[in-house]
Amino acid sequence: MKIVHFHRKPSAGAYSVERYFSNVRDAMPEGLTVDVCTSRYESRGIFVRCVDMLRARTKQGDVNHVTGDVHFLTYLLARSRTILTIHDCGSLERLNGLRRWVYWVIWFWIPVRRCAAITVVSQSTKEQLLRHVSCDPAQIQVVHCAVSPEFRPSRYIFNNDRPTILQIGTTYNKNIERVAAALDGVPCRLVVVGRLSAHQLSVLHQHRIEYENHVDVPRDALPALYHDADLVMFASVYEGFGLPIAEANAVGRPVITSRLAAMLEVGADAACYVDPHDVASIRAGFERVCGDSAYRDQLICNGFRNVDRFLPTVIAQQFSELYHRVHTDAQS
Repeated sequence: MKIVHFHRKPSAGAYSVERYFSNVRDAMPEGLTVDVCTSRYESRGIFVRCVDMLRARTKQGDVNHVTGDVHFLTYLLARSRTILTIHDCGSLERLNGLRRWVYWVIWFWIPVRRCAAITVVSQSTKEQLLRHVSCDPAQIQVVHCAVSPEFRPSRYIFNNDRPTILQIGTTYNKNIERVAAALDGVPCRLVVVGRLSAHQLSVLHQHRIEYENHVDVPRDALPALYHDADLVMFASVYEGFGLPIAEANAVGRPVITSRLAAMLEVGADAACYVDPHDVASIRAGFERVCGDSAYRDQLICNGFRNVDRFLPTVIAQQFSELYHRVHTDAQS
């Protein structure tokens, strides 16, 4: 059976989707051939999207899998053998009025109707999608993200005097401003992955945060930043999944994250949970992780067990079963 993974055009520093499915392909069971078709253009404008849609139509396999962020590629693919992965519905929560309606039609309503099956990265995302789009819940399957095998345990001695805090992401939902306020006056080093805005830089200076900023970090360089960290901060106000939680588990670092939907689902008993909207709660979580070594060690121990749910072999097997089912149904 030939599977085709349809990817967006990669951009510097944005490779989480591609890394996820690369790990899945490497772990795929025997008997499945997986080709990759990458869009030639970034998903901006009608003309280039039409070009990529037409090209995708000529690259179809026995099963077509649109892996995310290019939902429009489903328009011209054979519906009975097409799968779409939806990573989150965050933009639908932020937009309003006519702009939201247009986005909903183009990015969700039509693509959902052009697929035999849909995968989402969390139960939370499935529930959110069903609130926005009317379809059979049985059409939607939860398949978690896979943690790359590059994330391995490393030697760890916690720096009580001046811990290094790794913050993954700088988009609006990553909550940089409240994290900075929570760390005001704390002797620490904040390592931020992602381009900081002028406003975020101003907030970091306002709260006297010692920081370093890494932009367009290559895929193979990211694990080293986890290894160099004493803890991972991921107090987002919204996530479809929250892969840094599982990556921190895999490396053996305590992680502070939000007591919200998908992050609770991913972190299970292997994270310190805080209210991302409450600066005092974020600071209390940080102080607990830093001040209670037994709690910190328990989080790390739980993390090594928790990450087994996200191993590439586990996720690849789930996709393999879905591919076979879609292929069989398409032939009947």
